Amino acid sequence: MNTIVSIDASSAERLEIVRSADRLAAVEADWTHLWHRTDGLIFQSHAWISAWWNTVADREQRALRIGLVWNGDRLVAVVPLAIGKRKGLRLLEWAAGSYTDYGDILVAPECSLSALQDVWGQICGAGGFDIAFLNRLLPGAAARKIFTPDNAGGIRLRPNHREEISYRVTGQWESGAAWLAAQSKKTRQNYRRGVKTLEEAGEVKFRLLAPDEPLQPVLDRLAALKRRWLVRHKRESQLFEEGAPVLAALVDALAQAGLLHIFVLECDGAMVAVSINFVQHHTMMAFVTTFDPDFGQASPGMILMMDYIQWSIDHGLGTVDFLCGAESFKHKFATQGVVLQSVLGTRTAQGSLASLADRMRQTVRHVRGRGLVPTP
Repeated sequence: MNTIVSIDASSAERLEIVRSADRLAAVEADWTHLWHRTDGLIFQSHAWISAWWNTVADREQRALRIGLVWNGDRLVAVVPLAIGKRKGLRLLEWAAGSYTDYGDILVAPECSLSALQDVWGQICGAGGFDIAFLNRLLPGAAARKIFTPDNAGGIRLRPNHREEISYRVTGQWESGAAWLAAQSKKTRQNYRRGVKTLEEAGEVKFRLLAPDEPLQPVLDRLAALKRRWLVRHKRESQLFEEGAPVLAALVDALAQAGLLHIFVLECDGAMVAVSINFVQHHTMMAFVTTFDPDFGQASPGMILMMDYIQWSIDHGLGTVDFLCGAESFKHKFATQGVVLQSVLGTRTAQGSLASLADRMRQTVRHVRGRGLVPTP
């Protein structure tokens, strides 16, 4: 059941908590209008959240908790949250959080701070979770307006030790070639050596997929390569499971929004590296990148990355954002790193105990890192 609550009789603002797929679908037009009006990232769009919710494999173990603030008949804020389960705990987190690199809310300028805090209070009051954990907050995230120390409406959220970093390439270059020329001699040599190695196997071509090209063969190829990488590194991801619909749904959301850019590196007609990117806020953002390990000696993933960086500069984009993850290959080219913070709060005794245990483990790791406590 969806919950609608008026703030007070004299206010035109009212609150709503979306809990059902039907209501999520019903607010699409209003949500999308607010998303455009606030220039939100794709991660906070209705298309992205609904693509995830309609395809997530374990939906029966999750629950929507999407807070809305209405001013009359106009939607003025969206707080896109959901409850999931992990290690026996019920977590209130960003909706589509597993595939969201920057978590945030949407809020129009005319939305009052009290309404935002009240909708957070309503979500917390509805319960159903042990811990609230909201991560990947950019320094200027609008969500910080809600989670303030003086907010008595909901549970108190405090900074958590789980931080991530987003690496970017940003600077002033006349062209992509000028950017490449500014790299170290070793980097340029490795790039040219990799291209030459690929050329020994066939014609090498870097290109941006045309809008009318079928996407499914590319997504199938990317997912197959990702599964090989996951097996090799003993990891799992629902996003790349064979036959799973979520990747195609998210890519379709990017395409329908007019943001999608898929770059491929081909050798003798075969895709040896793929990068699913999108452009927003004058920035090229790299969502998923992979390569064929059979061509690993040539480092096709690195070649593709350097090619789309040059393409981005040549097309007037001011930044290339590698999104979340501090992998070394991102750091290699980055000129800027942005720390993404997280906040955590507890609602139940079980959540408090889990949080306490986590803090103790973190303290022990910190002390051991300083060499003050011997490792058993």
